[in-house]
Amino acid sequence: MRAIRFSRYGNPDVLEMQELPEPQPAAGQVSIRVSYASINFADIMVRRGQYHVAQFPAVPGMEVSGVIHALGEGVTGLQVGQPVAALTLAGGYAEFALASAELTFPLDGFERAIDLAQVAALPLVGVTAYQLLVDMARVRAGETILIHAATGGVGSLAVQIARHLGAGQIIGTVGSAEKIAHARALGYNQVVLRADFVREIQQFTEGRGVDIILDAAGEPTRSQSLQLLAPFGRLVIFGNASNQPDLPLLPSDLLANNWAVLGYSFSSLTKRAPHVTATAACQVFDLLARGMVRVEMPHVLRLEQAAEAHRLIETSNTTGKLLLQI
Repeated sequence: MRAIRFSRYGNPDVLEMQELPEPQPAAGQVSIRVSYASINFADIMVRRGQYHVAQFPAVPGMEVSGVIHALGEGVTGLQVGQPVAALTLAGGYAEFALASAELTFPLDGFERAIDLAQVAALPLVGVTAYQLLVDMARVRAGETILIHAATGGVGSLAVQIARHLGAGQIIGTVGSAEKIAHARALGYNQVVLRADFVREIQQFTEGRGVDIILDAAGEPTRSQSLQLLAPFGRLVIFGNASNQPDLPLLPSDLLANNWAVLGYSFSSLTKRAPHVTATAACQVFDLLARGMVRVEMPHVLRLEQAAEAHRLIETSNTTGKLLLQI
């Protein structure tokens, strides 16, 4: 089978197309003939060495859609030929990929057909956006929410889910003026440039601040964001795109200001409690099937263009999700 593999950490050039043996499912696993593999910033971090792989050579790719090709021993409730989305956690940039049956989601049980391209982009970022808002921040109707990287994979879904949950004002930050119109089209009430977001949001909220902040940007955005939290505000951290060192956060500052800082890791949660991830995924797929959310996919590239896709993401000029069509 064709697959994208890398044998060392580095720039996108380390990603190479190779012919590899087709993987065989172990007990509790399924083999999926991949239609689309979604590209996430986490894949970039794996390639750079910010997340370590178990062993080299390695095939990246955390989520896919396609049809079941083979079942491992003991797998029930799934069938060969069934359309599915799956969290592979690794190995998705390939013609065939393995996934745990528990993290493989049938797509033929919904009233409306689900597009394989749309659903390929949902298992990771959709679950992340949903759990950030529902399980971590526990958003309440009418609350004001600030989402950094408003047009990214998580941001473009989080605004839609927040609106569905009854949020009040939803504010997004973007890195360039060219992304403002796109963010507004997604449903943000206010969109500001990240370079001057503190002053802009203080003016927009008339000094009250915001109830919830979703941040994967890292420093210095993270520390600046704390200034904007209203009493009982929650800053939810789920990444560190800047790759800058964290600044000290004193518990006494949280106590004095009635703030909460929460951390969310998709990968560690999925490893420790896959059933929790699976439950959230079903909720997100239902929202997609009912037309409550849509996935922004401005770029669909071929498998052999994986390195180009990584370069596009690293320019920070992309919006929505990038997919590889297999």
